[in-house]
Amino acid sequence: MVIKKTVLITGGFGLLGGRLGQHLSGDYNIILASRSDQDAPDWLPLSKTIKIDWEGEGSLLRACESVDIIVHASGLNAQECGNDPEKALLVNGTYTQRLVDAAVKKGVKKIIYLSTAHVYSNNLIGVISEDMSATNEHPYATSHAVGERAVLSAISQGNIKGVVARIANAFGRPVSKNVNCWMLLVNDLCRQAVVEKSLKLRGDGEAVRDYVTIDDFCFAIEFLIEDESAGGNIVNIGSGESCTVGGMADRIQKNCVDLLGLELPIIFKLESSIEKKSLDFQTNYLDDAGFKFANDFDVEIKKLIYFCKENFYVE
Repeated sequence: MVIKKTVLITGGFGLLGGRLGQHLSGDYNIILASRSDQDAPDWLPLSKTIKIDWEGEGSLLRACESVDIIVHASGLNAQECGNDPEKALLVNGTYTQRLVDAAVKKGVKKIIYLSTAHVYSNNLIGVISEDMSATNEHPYATSHAVGERAVLSAISQGNIKGVVARIANAFGRPVSKNVNCWMLLVNDLCRQAVVEKSLKLRGDGEAVRDYVTIDDFCFAIEFLIEDESAGGNIVNIGSGESCTVGGMADRIQKNCVDLLGLELPIIFKLESSIEKKSLDFQTNYLDDAGFKFANDFDVEIKKLIYFCKENFYVE
């Protein structure tokens, strides 16, 4: 009989953590960690749940007990970090160090830290590769950089295996409508399509981004969990197929025609700028290791629109 390894997912009830828990549940024992008491959710009823008090070492040690792999998906988003830089450093930086320390003490074999592509720059344009320096000074980026260093330091000292994953703009359906994900561009636009019957953009639509489906994100993390050669690496997770915000709105508009039978207007807040930008978000580590991104954008968008229709549509 094959004994399943145990994966602890911090932020296990969030957008990425929840979907990842579902994805891994067939081959791993899943523990969903949260800051509050939670029962096993209906979307993952066989999971174990645990409350973490990030101020208490005992709580962190108990969370790491008999755990093989940690995927650290807990943290503050960009808006929260901008509003409270001190809390950003505490949650994304100091708490990560405390988790690493507990993991080492309990003999956890591997940790995967979910960071952000935005550590590279506050304006992601041009070629972005994994060997570039992190220069963004926004609290969201600097606090994640502190968390990264905590993980990479423990790995370099031989105390634990692991990688830092810098993730592009991930999008897709959440496990629950109550997940805090509706400020993200694609998720927001799909919800708008169902609720407001229009697609309103805050700018001129010319900003360029690399989007990655949550399905691809989940397969990439599973690959890194199983990849024995990964150790101390910074790994970009993105599609490598960047497009403008307006281009993504166009794609969502077309999918709404297919799924809702509606051709929704796209409303821009600003006039289109003359300057055109490009982005090449490179995923060299995963490419060289043989991992392939499916980039099924339309499939993920359709699932997200359907989710919004099921949960937010009002006659």
